[in-house]
Amino acid sequence: MAKRPAKPKPAVTPYRVFVSHATADKWIATVMCEKIDAIPGAATFRDDRDIAGGEVIQAALLESFRGANEMLVLLTPISVSRPRVLHEIGAMFALEKRIVPIFHQVEVTHFPPLVTAAKGYPLNSFDNYLADLTKRVKERQA
Repeated sequence: MAKRPAKPKPAVTPYRVFVSHATADKWIATVMCEKIDAIPGAATFRDDRDIAGGEVIQAALLESFRGANEMLVLLTPISVSRPRVLHEIGAMFALEKRIVPIFHQVEVTHFPPLVTAAKGYPLNSFDNYLADLTKRVKERQA
């Protein structure tokens, strides 16, 4: 009797992390994305890398907001004054997505509860965020 071919396993949708940052902080955001993307089952979205030339930026952002499981927002002296970063935080809040702040050279007390109500991490403790994220990714895959 001939064996039936095995059914392919359905592809697992990655746990998506939208990374919000100011352009001036791109190097830090790039390193954070590399570390997140190294977690099996996790994937990042960063607008400067993932929006192609000619794409409508707002439409691409809206699609990525909806597809994200959470937002990682890099808060620095530069990013806190950028309207786009604040817009992205508001959009993710409205969509009831997890918002995880990473603080670098800024005081937590300078932000509204919208940002500080959730547990955040200083940049020097980014590995703690990665450990927590790894747990969420594994729980989702289970």
